[in-house]
Amino acid sequence: DLRKVVQNFDGYIDIKNLATNTVFSEGNPESDIMIIGEAPGNNEDLEGRPFCGQSGQLLDNMFKAIGLKREDLYITNTLFWRPPGNRTPTEEEIAICRPFVEKHIFLVNPKIIIFMGATALKDLIETNLTITKARRQLFDYTNQYLGEKIIKTTPLFHPSYLLRQSNKKKDAWGDLLFIQNVLDNL
Repeated sequence: DLRKVVQNFDGYIDIKNLATNTVFSEGNPESDIMIIGEAPGNNEDLEGRPFCGQSGQLLDNMFKAIGLKREDLYITNTLFWRPPGNRTPTEEEIAICRPFVEKHIFLVNPKIIIFMGATALKDLIETNLTITKARRQLFDYTNQYLGEKIIKTTPLFHPSYLLRQSNKKKDAWGDLLFIQNVLDNL
C-alpha cells in the first residue's frame, strides 16, 4: 500500500515529473537487514529498481562476501525519484520524502539499517560525523512511527563512491566484517 501511495504522490516534488520511474524498493520485506541509499541514479531510474548497474553489482558482491545474497536484504533509498543529472537531493526533496521513508522503516521493521553513503546517514541520523568517522559505529535510530523502538544503524561507503575510489575498498571490507559481527550478535 505504501508503494502505491508513493507512486501516486503528487505533492510538491519537481523531480518526480522528470524521472522515468518511481524506484521504491527491492528485496525481502521480511529481512532483518534494511539497506537505505541516497537516491536512484540513471540505471535505477530506467529499470525502476534500487542499486542496479555497476553500483548494484558491487553492492551484491560486497554482501555476498559476508554470506548474504540480494534476496536476504531489503533495499530502498531516501528519495524515490532520480534527481536531474544525478545531483545530490536537496534538503527540501529529502524532507518531503522523509515521512514515507519513516513509514517504510516501520513497516519493514528491520533489526539493523545500513546507510549506503553519507547522504543517507545524514538524512536519517542527527550527526556531525563524516562517513569516514562514522564507519564501524552503531547508531540508534527511531522515528515517529516506531514509538519507543530503537533500531541499530551503521553506514557503509556507497558502491558508486567505491567505484570511483577503489583505494577505499579495503576500508569497506573492514566495515563489512564489522557488520557481519553485528549481525551475528543480533
